[in-house]
Amino acid sequence: MTHTSQRASHDHAGHAAHQQGADHNEDGQAEILDLDAEVLAEHIASITAWLPVGADPRHIVDLGCGTGTGTFALLKRFPHAEVTAVDTSAGHLHRLLEKATTEGLADRVHTVQADLDATWPDLGTPELVWASASMHHMADPGRALRQVRNMLAPGGLFAVVELAGFPRFLPEDAPEERPGLEERCHAALARHHSERVPHRGADWGAKLAATGFIVEAERTVTVNIGPPHTDAVGRYALTSLRRLRSGVAQTLAAEDLAALDRLLDTEGPHSILRRGDLTVRTERMMWAARRASGG
Repeated sequence: MTHTSQRASHDHAGHAAHQQGADHNEDGQAEILDLDAEVLAEHIASITAWLPVGADPRHIVDLGCGTGTGTFALLKRFPHAEVTAVDTSAGHLHRLLEKATTEGLADRVHTVQADLDATWPDLGTPELVWASASMHHMADPGRALRQVRNMLAPGGLFAVVELAGFPRFLPEDAPEERPGLEERCHAALARHHSERVPHRGADWGAKLAATGFIVEAERTVTVNIGPPHTDAVGRYALTSLRRLRSGVAQTLAAEDLAALDRLLDTEGPHSILRRGDLTVRTERMMWAARRASGG
């Protein structure tokens, strides 16, 4: 799973403090992206295996690549391909290149730092474009879809992968003192996103067809992992709920916020890391759309 970085404005006087907070936020985002790749590796591999590509692509573009979850899955799935990885975050791209070097894949990865809400860079003529959890961040998704259609090679494939929100980790009756806490947090976050990320949950099949793509396949993957769970799942749950807290702290009831903080206190007796009943539950929706050979 990949995410485009959110841009933020600031005045000159608050620049240093804001930048420190932005760096911290980016580090947290990178951590959750890496854990997402580790915990959901099997499911991500099943998505790349499902792609109806025909002939194996030689050039792939990963839009909103984050720290490289999709990039590395695609390099593994298509061993003769090179990937151009695009993201707004220099930090994410640096992390991606470090991984590529460690894994001996640096010669097959090219990074491009770009804000895709502004002028698009020249990304060549790929046979496959991959956009995982990034299209809903676009200010104008219709424009982005047209850009992808225009750059794809004739007959090329565009794969859009979107998430059904944050994953769930706790049983419905947890924690004991505030049953249903996680669902209330998700409901609060959904209200927050409805205002700030209006394209989340869009019907990408309809949008792709309206742009002139031929939608060849759609699929939903249901993820339900554990228990028992690995240490990585515990860290994934902890990091995810920390980010969830940052989005809902202002609107959550005081009792719920206190219960959430007890789960996030790694030294306390109620720490989420001490729970043996964690699962990873989420859904991913995929659309595979082709540019017509003569289009």
